[in-house]
Parts: sequence; structure tokens; C-alpha cells
Amino acid sequence: MLRVVRLSGSVQFCFMSAGAWQTEDSAAMAEAGGGRGIIPFHIAVAGQCWVRAGERRAALAAGDVVALPHGDSHQLGAGDDGRQVLVLEALPPPPWREVPVLRFGGGRARQVQLLCGYVQCEAMAFAPLRQALPSLMLARGQGASGAWLRAAIAQMAAEVERPRSGGRSVLERLTELVFIELLRQQILRLRPDSTGWLKALGDPALGRCLSLVHEAPYRDWDVAALARGCGLSRSTLMERFEALLRTSPMRYVRAWRLCLAGMALEGSDRPIAAIAHEAGYGTEAAFSRAFARAHGAPPAAWRQRARMAAG
Repeated sequence: MLRVVRLSGSVQFCFMSAGAWQTEDSAAMAEAGGGRGIIPFHIAVAGQCWVRAGERRAALAAGDVVALPHGDSHQLGAGDDGRQVLVLEALPPPPWREVPVLRFGGGRARQVQLLCGYVQCEAMAFAPLRQALPSLMLARGQGASGAWLRAAIAQMAAEVERPRSGGRSVLERLTELVFIELLRQQILRLRPDSTGWLKALGDPALGRCLSLVHEAPYRDWDVAALARGCGLSRSTLMERFEALLRTSPMRYVRAWRLCLAGMALEGSDRPIAAIAHEAGYGTEAAFSRAFARAHGAPPAAWRQRARMAAG
């Protein structure tokens, strides 16, 4: 599952503030990034603060990472009833040659340092993944299990404080790894009675079945072949899919192919007819109808919108 997570872009800035403060309540980060698949994130480098999304409020300490995979409106702050800082208004107009550093407040109050921004994750177009993720994902950097996360964050902070050639590429790769760690910790915290895609990945038989689909998505799959591959009868496989994923094996195959088709439309100039054939559709018209049902726009409009966002 983690192999399919690739970040097609990211923007970051460094935010530093002292005393009591709070940001504006805004989902504008996703809007600034161009819309679909945009995930705001905040990485605590130093100090302590809180994040609030809807009714949930969580404390952040150095080494913690929080992301909002659905782009929900949220606030950050330290203390209570602090001054409001308008972070997005303070940002210089892009493009940025170096990571912008915003400073608010002063004096001897302990300073909070955050790396903030957004990532664009193409895999969020895949409904089972998108629906499996909570509105707020939080990974802790404390303790022995968080040592790797703390080291990655320290390296990211160093790249911001001492810009060097190639630093932006290093930051992008580290951000991708930190996001994958967020997903991994989300999987490890699953309750035994949970359902959904992440739970299915941990099921020995269903996990094997999903691996077969993701490793060879264009193979001529049918329920019998998938059942043989994961050691279940066809009826048991169908029952497990319905219980955990609320879908059937073949609908899952089609959904993953359409997700890959969306990535191909965004990342290549291949003809739509060729992408439709690869996805298993006999005609471009049938592919267009299925793609529009899954993604909310026909293939040509999807490609055009992606190019406008990239521009």
C-alpha cells in the first residue's frame, strides 16, 4: 500500500511564534494548492502548541506531525485567548527560491517552531484510501518508536535554516517519508473491531488479494483467480470484501484501474483511448462514463484541470 503513495508536489514554510497566539480558522491551504488531493500538514520542530479541527483538539510537541487528509478547516495555537496571527497573509507571493520563514511575537516567551505546508497526494483519488483516513492524522515523535521521525524532522529543519543546493528536493523526499510514517502509524493504531481499507490490508488473506491487484492491476482478473491467489473460496472472498470494504472484488479492481488512469491522464500525454484500453474498457465512451462517475469529471476535463493546476 505504501508503494502507491507518491507526492506529486509540496509547498512548505517555516512558522515561528512566541507567547500566546492562534492562527485564523481556515482551509485555505488546500485552496492555495489547487484543490484535489491537497493535504495540509504541520510538523512541530520546537516548543508546544495545539491543533484544532472541528470538535477535536490535540496537543503538539517537538517531533510530532499532524496532517488533515480531507483538507478540513483547522486552527493552530499556543495558550488560550492569544493574539491572532494571519499566517497566509504574511507569506510572500510564490514562487519561492527558499523556504519562507515567518516570525511572530518576541520577548523571552518560549518560541514555537513549525514547518507547515501542503502535499499533493495523487493516491487520494482512490476512494478506499480516502474514505479510510480520519479527518486528522497525528504521529508522535516521542519515545524510542519516534526516533526516526525526530531525526527526519531535525534534517528538515536544518535544510530550512541552512539552505544548500538541492535542499528543496531533499525536503520533498523527507516530506514524502514523513507522510508515509503518518500512514503507517495510522495502520498500527487500528482497533481489532475496525473495518475499511486499512483493516483489510492487515487481514492475511485480503491483504494478499489486494497486493495481487495492486502489483498486477491490468491482469485479466476474475473472482476465481483472486480467490486462488489468496487461498480462499470465491464465496468467502466475496463475503470478506463485503464485510470489510463494502464492495466486491471486481468493483475494487475497476476502482483501482480508474485511479491509475487518473494518474496517467495527469502525468502523461498518452491518448485517452490508449489509457481506456489499458484500464480494460472496450470503448473510449464507456471509459469516459465510468471515469466521470468515479472522479466527478470526464477524462479530458480531468486532464485539463490538472494541467491548469500545475501551471
